[in-house]
Amino acid sequence: MAEKKYDIVGIADCCVDCAVSVDDLPTHNRGSRAHVMTFQGGGNVATGLVASARLGGEEKKGKIAAQGYVGSDDYGLFCKRDFEYHGIDSTYLQQLEGATTSVAIVLSDKATQGRSIMMNGGNIRDFGRMPPVQELLENCKWIYTNDFIEGNLEHIKMAKAAGAKLFIDSAAGRSYPHISLVDVFVGSEFAYNAIFPEDKEEHKNFEENCRKIRSQGPEMVVFTFGAKGCVGYSDDDGYFELPAFTGLNTICTLGCGDVYHGAFLMLLNLGYGCKDCARISSAVSAIKSTVTGGRAGIPDLPTTLKFIETGVLDDSDLQKRAAMYGRSLAHMK
Repeated sequence: MAEKKYDIVGIADCCVDCAVSVDDLPTHNRGSRAHVMTFQGGGNVATGLVASARLGGEEKKGKIAAQGYVGSDDYGLFCKRDFEYHGIDSTYLQQLEGATTSVAIVLSDKATQGRSIMMNGGNIRDFGRMPPVQELLENCKWIYTNDFIEGNLEHIKMAKAAGAKLFIDSAAGRSYPHISLVDVFVGSEFAYNAIFPEDKEEHKNFEENCRKIRSQGPEMVVFTFGAKGCVGYSDDDGYFELPAFTGLNTICTLGCGDVYHGAFLMLLNLGYGCKDCARISSAVSAIKSTVTGGRAGIPDLPTTLKFIETGVLDDSDLQKRAAMYGRSLAHMK
């Protein structure tokens, strides 16, 4: 088979996050001091693609592509420029004339280490699902998506018919009627609880449940549980459980799951096995949480491996990226 132009093509659900860090959430008719406010790109697969690019480094520049829609406003331009800044091909990310891009205000509070999101959805319907582009989908190793709505099936089948594998980022709780098409399934705790409800006896049998998903098609199955770590299964590694990385100063958990998924996919692409992908991706996600916003804190692979080996985080590059994103969209124009 001829060499593919792209390693990863993502059906990108782009938005812009105004991420704000506070000590406590403001109550009715009261305020709360914002320690950090920053504008960064958002969206599940969109942020995952940036994590893939960060882990891939210079070697993978231009080997990742995003397809989808954004508005013709400044926010849409910001989304395209942010992809380009990270070496992601945005040729197939179309700005629709007169359309508005989704924007979210995200409050991350230190008291609970949680986040509260207020979303203005823009006016683009099915913003990630432009008609299939044959030259794109038949020229990739992996297709990366976070849903199985009908609009994605044509894209998926076209790519897989040309030899691509399917990676699904399952962040929300929903059913998966086409799971046999999936090659790598990485789900959140919300997905796990939807598939294996908490009121059922089987809920806590993680190994058996991972094996059940494996038996339906995916070669690798991983479920993430935030601070409780992750579980997974592959034929090569068998079943495994891994703890989350601790000891870092968690500031903002926005995008942690998206970053985990994108890192996992790039690590697979670099030749790592399932368990190692899960372990390194957990470290990437933990490091990301030390910086406000979904993207500024994503480390590169050398920084991550050094942290895993020594327990020491060199965050100098992360702080430069945080300063670059700053408090406006101007740097991406």
